[in-house]
Amino acid sequence: MPSFDFDLFVIGAGSAGVRLSRMAAQRGVRVGIAEPAALGGTCVNAGCIPKKLYSYAAGYAEAFHESAGYGWRGVAPTLDWDALKKARAKEIERLNEIYGQMLKGAGAKLFEGYARIEGPHTVAVANKHRISAEHIVIATGGEPLVPDVPGREFVVTSEKMFDLDPFPKRLVVVGGGYIACEFASIFNGLGSKVTLIQRGGAVLNGFDGEVRTFIASEMGRAGVEIHLNTTVASITKRKDGTLCVASSQGAQHEADVVLYATGRGPNTDDMGLEAAGVKLATNGAVVVDAHYRSSVPSIHAIGDVSSRMQLTPVALGEAMALLEHLFGDGKRKMDYEFIPTAVFTHPNIGTVGMTEENARKEFPGEDDIVVFRADFRALRHTLSGSEERTFVKLVVQKKTDRVVGLHMVGPEAGEVVQGFAIALRAGATKALFDSTIGIHPTVAEEFVTLRTPVAKGE
Repeated sequence: MPSFDFDLFVIGAGSAGVRLSRMAAQRGVRVGIAEPAALGGTCVNAGCIPKKLYSYAAGYAEAFHESAGYGWRGVAPTLDWDALKKARAKEIERLNEIYGQMLKGAGAKLFEGYARIEGPHTVAVANKHRISAEHIVIATGGEPLVPDVPGREFVVTSEKMFDLDPFPKRLVVVGGGYIACEFASIFNGLGSKVTLIQRGGAVLNGFDGEVRTFIASEMGRAGVEIHLNTTVASITKRKDGTLCVASSQGAQHEADVVLYATGRGPNTDDMGLEAAGVKLATNGAVVVDAHYRSSVPSIHAIGDVSSRMQLTPVALGEAMALLEHLFGDGKRKMDYEFIPTAVFTHPNIGTVGMTEENARKEFPGEDDIVVFRADFRALRHTLSGSEERTFVKLVVQKKTDRVVGLHMVGPEAGEVVQGFAIALRAGATKALFDSTIGIHPTVAEEFVTLRTPVAKGE
């Protein structure tokens, strides 16, 4: 048998790479892992974690304003942007250290530097180390993509938003996905005048149609100026630093910062993959089979770089499934059905299962899909003075009575939907929802008190 330096070598110390490396090393597998940047990947350093922290910060502004309705008096505090940035940076640094400690404690060896694949079992790191491994796993994640628009040198991507200096009084966000909508909501809450430009006819492509319409309305109510069916023709910069965004429809939008959030692509550039025989998709993602194996049997890929579903918990799940495939009994599988997700707009979105549109395509029988929904002003806002509304929706297959989709737009939607996700994965029926006692008074109880179906097309 050939002798290798490591049983497993992982390229990328993001969520998936660290999880796989740590859990494998704890089983006695000889593990090496390479990372040229801070540990934790996008999620920890420039994604989920800092974004949620800033979302909390924006939420305080709303709470200060609403508190007047509950009898609180006095001038609300103002945002110290530099203090927020420093606090976030300190927390991220703490998490980076924890990731390093976990890898070291498990026995994985960390190599600092950019890694390239030189063959089916060979990796070169930072032109300093040439390493052999029985199994190589690519877990390099993704990166923001900016189209070739005139003036693209003046824009920033999501990874730069956390340390802007100074705080932007005017922000133009280009895009309509998770990242675009979240940053538009967050910076609107923090005090920016935000304009969102989306080329499509609605935000959040792939989400339930009613959710898309509802969140756009609520974002608009909160102060975000949304322009749909609009594309950017060019971005220019004046002498005073003002950025001018010209739309193809002839409108001009002035900004201090222009954020492009129009998609992300896999990190596979300059890794030697194609030379090593690894097949890539047209977007650069590593093509893998059901066991995350590439066209080269000893090389695997997990997480955003394989472009199956760009969510941190999915990447973690894939890491555990691959671990069992390579070093366990192989029984653990990653189930991509009923994966819950949240969008940290203001208000939040939480969703699990099918959209109404997908359900009607999946179950095309006449009237086989029944929809239940409610749109209301939550109890909290009866005194707060806020006009914010909450939306809940169930999508039910009539033939089986199974709830195949659950959607919410409202406060703490992610927290609410996480629990219901278990029920949907277990095959919960509408009758089971109806027989469940709600916790009163809560927003979540609305899901178990929906009784009247919506007429088709209503």
